[in-house]
Amino acid sequence: MSTHYNVLVIGGGAGGIMTAAQLRRKDKKLSIAIIEPGDKHYYLPAWTLVGAGAFKYSSTIKDEKKMIPHGVKWIKDYATTFDPESNLVNTKNSGAITYDAMIISGGIQYDIDALPGLREALKTDVVCSNYLDPEKTYRVLQNFKGGNAVFTQPAGAIRCGGAPQKIMYLAEEYFIKSGVREKTNVIFATPGTVIFGTKEFADELNRIIESKHVNFKPYYKPVKIDPVKQEISFQYIKPDVKKTDADLDKVAGERLDGENLVTMHYDMLHLAPPQSAPDFIKQSPFAHQEGPHKGYVNVDIHTLQHVHYKNVFGLGDSAGLPTAKTGAAARKQAHVVVDNVMRILQKQPISETVYEGYSSCPIVTGYGKMLLCEFKYDNLRDSDPLLSKFIDTTKEKWSMWILKKFGLPWLYWNMMMKGRM
Repeated sequence: MSTHYNVLVIGGGAGGIMTAAQLRRKDKKLSIAIIEPGDKHYYLPAWTLVGAGAFKYSSTIKDEKKMIPHGVKWIKDYATTFDPESNLVNTKNSGAITYDAMIISGGIQYDIDALPGLREALKTDVVCSNYLDPEKTYRVLQNFKGGNAVFTQPAGAIRCGGAPQKIMYLAEEYFIKSGVREKTNVIFATPGTVIFGTKEFADELNRIIESKHVNFKPYYKPVKIDPVKQEISFQYIKPDVKKTDADLDKVAGERLDGENLVTMHYDMLHLAPPQSAPDFIKQSPFAHQEGPHKGYVNVDIHTLQHVHYKNVFGLGDSAGLPTAKTGAAARKQAHVVVDNVMRILQKQPISETVYEGYSSCPIVTGYGKMLLCEFKYDNLRDSDPLLSKFIDTTKEKWSMWILKKFGLPWLYWNMMMKGRM
């Protein structure tokens, strides 16, 4: 096996496969390798639908070997440590690999134990997460008989920040179908200050949660779970505000267990687990050492070039960027990275084309309804101009549900992963 490549890609998820495929289409003479230990490749955006019984789990999985672009070497191994001064990556079993340029797309990891009680709670029949096991989510929905249905997410960056509320909308409609909605209190508790960061989409989502009678609780940061008592505790983090007994939600059965520590019972609980950059990236010389992106790859937010090592680029979930971590974001990032990598290899200045923070969050708001939220840095709306000529993308639409369920999966497998878009 060769131990040197023109381009070494760390990670065989969406970002890694896309960039490798695009590079291969640009220049078939390039030697390219992907370091990826996993056997399976998952289309994660569909797991929201799997959790609501609207998509087959088996249709979200393909063998990783079928995803590797033709002509690209798959190093089925773990990257362990980096020596950027020598352009070298050490692996667990394959020794040292060197490169002319490197692309880091290492994904994100789930820190289950960062939320006390979560690991034990996930073993029960009423706690679930589409991030971990969407099929279990659907079983929990089917078995739910009423009471507090709590949906929440941790503070900090997570993969697809809209996912925790997507399943909440679907669950609310499922409870109507199953006949338990009238005896159910649907609660969405989030550390965030608003339902969504971009105003045009937040306006529609606020209308939807009001129409669905969702109990929306901003500034609620989950801090611990008691799986025996079926209770979850939140730190109320609104600045300069102190919760009192008079502020508590009696319908949800809230109580104060300390200063701004609010505890409530759950009859079902869905949550996104705490998340962070993979350990091998946190411990690398490429990571942010401090600040909101601590542990993630320290790249220029427009060129995606590492701030210190100019032949290293980062994209996808492991990149320290002030935008949502989605496959749609990685698709836009990939074009910039590929262009710049080609220029680096040809010893040219990097491209004037920049990444402006585009991301997309297709928020499913019910069975047969979706709101296509597209935005960029500073939470500015960035909807597709052509699509917006025909469809008001600030409103939930049946056509967008069709896009979510049928169009986007086809585009992912047949276009994005083939380097064609």
